[in-house]
Amino acid sequence: MANVGVLGAGSWGTALSLLLHDNGHQVTVWSISEEEVKMLSEKREYEAKLPGVKLPRELVFTSNLEEALTGRDFLVLAVPSPFTRETARKMRPYIKEGQIIVDVAKGIEETTLMTLSQQIEQEIPQADVAVLSGPSHAEEVGRGLPTTCVIGAKTEKTAKYLQSMFISRVFRVYISHDILGIELGGSLKNVIALAAGIADGMGYGDNTKAALITRGIAEIARLGVKMGGKIETFTGLSGIGDLIVTCASVHSRNRKAGYLMGQGKTMEEAMKEVNMVVEGVYSAKAAAKLAEKYQVSMPIVEQVNKVLFEGKNPAEAVDELMLREVKSEH
Repeated sequence: MANVGVLGAGSWGTALSLLLHDNGHQVTVWSISEEEVKMLSEKREYEAKLPGVKLPRELVFTSNLEEALTGRDFLVLAVPSPFTRETARKMRPYIKEGQIIVDVAKGIEETTLMTLSQQIEQEIPQADVAVLSGPSHAEEVGRGLPTTCVIGAKTEKTAKYLQSMFISRVFRVYISHDILGIELGGSLKNVIALAAGIADGMGYGDNTKAALITRGIAEIARLGVKMGGKIETFTGLSGIGDLIVTCASVHSRNRKAGYLMGQGKTMEEAMKEVNMVVEGVYSAKAAAKLAEKYQVSMPIVEQVNKVLFEGKNPAEAVDELMLREVKSEH
C-alpha cells in the first residue's frame, strides 16, 4: 500500500483518487477551496461533476497543502493546466529530494511554450516528474469502466513503479520514456477537439469528424516529431487514442465548447456554459506559436485560433481549410 497525495479535487483528481483507493492505497486529496473540501467530506459525492459516484469514507479531503504533501510515496498533480505552475510553486517548500510527482493535466504554457512537466521541474527541481495521459474521461474512470492510459517517466524504475500503483482490472497502464510526445499529444488534441465540436455544432457529419481527426493527428505528429517526440507516441494512446475520445465524446468539455461556438456562441459564452476549464482554449495560442517556431504547417490549429481569438466565422474557416492548395497526403 502506498501513501498518496492528490492535488486537485476536480472531476479528474477525484476519479483518480477513487481508483487509487480501490487499488488499496491511502489517499489524501487537496483542494484550494475549503468549500469544496467541506462538500466532498460531508456529501461523499461530487454531484456537479461526477454524479452517482460514491466516495468512500477512507478518502481524506483537506485544504492544508502541507498535510497533503508530507510523507507521501508519490503525488498526483491534477489541477487545471493554467494553475499548474502556481500550484507547483506553492508545493516546493514541502517537496523532498526525489519525490515522485505524476502530472495528469494537459496543456502548454502560452508565454514560455513549456509543457506542464517542464513547468513543474522548473518550480520543483528536486522532484522526479512523470506524466499520465490517454483516452480517459473522469466520468467513466469514476464509474469503473475499462480504460487504458500511458505513463511517461525519465527512468524505467519510476515508470514501472507508477504503473504498478495505477493498474487495475479496469485501468490498464502502459509505460513510455517519451514524456514530451505524451504531453504534446495530450495538449494539442484539445485544440483539434474544439474544431470537431465546432463542426458538430454547425451540423456537419461523420465524414467531417473523421477528416478532422485524421488530419488533426497528422498536424500533431508533424510538430511533435519535429520537437523530438516519437512517431509511435502519436499513433498510440496519448496521440490518436486521446484525440478520438476527445473529439467524439459527450463528456469532452473541449468538444462541447466547440459545439456551442459552432451554434453561434462566442468563445467566452461557450466557456461560461461549459463551466469547467476548457484546456484547448489555453493551448491554442501556444500551439500556433510552436508551429511558427518549428516551421510546421498546422492549418486546423491556425483556423481554430482565428475563430477563437479573431472572431472569424466558423463557416469561413471550413471553406479556407477545404479550398487550400491541393497536395499529396504524405
